[in-house]
Amino acid sequence: MRIGIQIPSFTYPGDQSQIAPTFAQVARDADQAGIASLWVMDHFFQIRGVGAPEEPMLEGYTALAYAAALTERITLGTMVTGAVYRHPGVLVKTVTTLDVLSGGRAWFGVGAAWNADESAGLGIPFPPVAERFERLEETLRIAHQMFAGDESPIVGRHYQLERPLNSPPPVSRPHPRILVGGGGEKKTLRLVARYADGCNLFDTPELPHKLEVLREHCAREGRAYGDIEKTALTILTPESTADQLEDTVGRLGEAGVDHVIFSCRQPYEPSTVPLLAGLVAKAA
Repeated sequence: MRIGIQIPSFTYPGDQSQIAPTFAQVARDADQAGIASLWVMDHFFQIRGVGAPEEPMLEGYTALAYAAALTERITLGTMVTGAVYRHPGVLVKTVTTLDVLSGGRAWFGVGAAWNADESAGLGIPFPPVAERFERLEETLRIAHQMFAGDESPIVGRHYQLERPLNSPPPVSRPHPRILVGGGGEKKTLRLVARYADGCNLFDTPELPHKLEVLREHCAREGRAYGDIEKTALTILTPESTADQLEDTVGRLGEAGVDHVIFSCRQPYEPSTVPLLAGLVAKAA
């Protein structure tokens, strides 16, 4: 079982000047504790359920690049990028750059996007849901081709790339791990089976059923279910105890999860990283 940490909030004690040192300390501590992965959201406004839109939110890939320079082993990814936020050629180049500069530690976390408010606020096109999934699938195809170094022209319904050059290539082999986030049974999990190296699901009672649906999609796609890293996002609060977290990891492991990622809204709390480090030690 692998243990990860997601940082969804940059509202830290003190003023804005404390964001960088606090985030840096969390990243270094997580790396030194042997935590497997560090994730940030790829949003531009804070999301509902975490805070008000006006709360501090860092751009995801810039934050990960900063973390890459401060760490040595921990893997790094967005959970997850909305495929419509950036042109896919630029997005693949961005993920490749993170992979090169981190020495092969990048994840490519991607999904269909859902936050219409931030897209409207920043002028990002936000097509209807069916088109967003079409664009997600094209993005996944483009990523596979560019990661493989194939410069052949790409002519899709939504994207046309005359020469998808990607130099330098990724360090990761065969490519940075592709993770598709979301539990949609007809589209999202089918895309996981067809294109991804990992999936991400929420820790809900429906999770075992979602994994069975993924298994069925893998069978239809001729894909080995075991080749896909099953990750689950759950919550760590300042009130969480070691026993509670151990129970969560055990329950998710029994359900078939390979990688438990704890979303920590107060990652600066002194107990946060030591609690996760304890889980790492028990899972070793």
